[in-house]
Amino acid sequence: MKLIVWLIALFTAAVAVTLAAKNITGQASLVMPPYQLELPLDQFIIVVIVAFIVFYLLVRFILGVFGFSKRHRHKKTDEMLLSGLKAYFEGDFVKAQKNTATALKLANSETIKTISAVIAARSAHKLDQDTARDQYLNDALNQAPSEKSLCLATKAKFQLDDGHYQDALKTLQLLYSEGGLQPTAVLQLELEAQQQGGNWDAVLELTEVLAKRQSANKTHIKQLRHDAQIENIRSKATDLQSLNQYWLHISPMEKMDSKLCAAAVRAYSSLGDCAAANRIIEQNVPITWDSNLIELYAECLGSHVNRQIECAEVWLKSRPNNAQLLLTLGKLCTHCELWGKAQNYLEASLSVEPSYKAHFALAQLNEKLGKHELAMNH
Repeated sequence: MKLIVWLIALFTAAVAVTLAAKNITGQASLVMPPYQLELPLDQFIIVVIVAFIVFYLLVRFILGVFGFSKRHRHKKTDEMLLSGLKAYFEGDFVKAQKNTATALKLANSETIKTISAVIAARSAHKLDQDTARDQYLNDALNQAPSEKSLCLATKAKFQLDDGHYQDALKTLQLLYSEGGLQPTAVLQLELEAQQQGGNWDAVLELTEVLAKRQSANKTHIKQLRHDAQIENIRSKATDLQSLNQYWLHISPMEKMDSKLCAAAVRAYSSLGDCAAANRIIEQNVPITWDSNLIELYAECLGSHVNRQIECAEVWLKSRPNNAQLLLTLGKLCTHCELWGKAQNYLEASLSVEPSYKAHFALAQLNEKLGKHELAMNH
């Protein structure tokens, strides 16, 4: 539309000048030695206007050709990138790699170059084409240095998938060296690397940071923290002082978690501190009534088993038909050679819920009593 308006304006001006030129007299002389051209002034003006119009149209045509080429390139880039993304999410990694690699070559924007390279690299990674995968990332790092964060994060992810957590941590350090607030996805990558390395203290620190991020999955982070605490307790099962210090600093609310308590009980038991192990159970069972904790109560037997029996019998008053509690009491009574009570508790456990553990405990009891046939039956 603009072109039409301009043409109308130019032709109008030309007509006006032509009409005005009728009253103009004189000669215009163009000298280009050895040539010389003389024209009436009115004709000279008309020639100049026509030449200008032709020149203008020629320039617009040339710019249009180049503009079309540029628009076509942008359109082709967008088509290749979008089709590559669609293929990637559909699981067609061959097509995804091919199309995004094309977009990488055509793109002028550093952002589009990086996104294309990352999708092509991820596709190659899915196809186990490690050489191509690394080349795409290197190309993006060279061609789009301002967007290197995405490339480095992707590289760290590949290293973690290959089990090279130390290399992943080094790659993430390159990101951290830039300073600033790191994206949640980057912190989650470090969290995964620290998990692979068994650095549970670092995992706990990262979960504290991520728990404050709106973009983080709070339920998942809470579970990761829970698992890290359990692994931390297990890792300290070789040193009583370290275990005591760690358990002391766990919050009262977290100490009510039965799985955390079970890990602590096993750790204390392995170190021979049955008093601490049983104290944790005694504090937690009335709250959670966890079967694993009740079972562990008969595993670490110190010099106060009679007191354990009394404690368990108090619990039994509120849970008279708890098969695991009856089994635990049977084992405790067997240890103290209270044969009659042990048999009654074990048989009661079987009557509530038959289990191979109760049968085996009765087999051991009958073996000690010399009742070999009954032992074999159980």
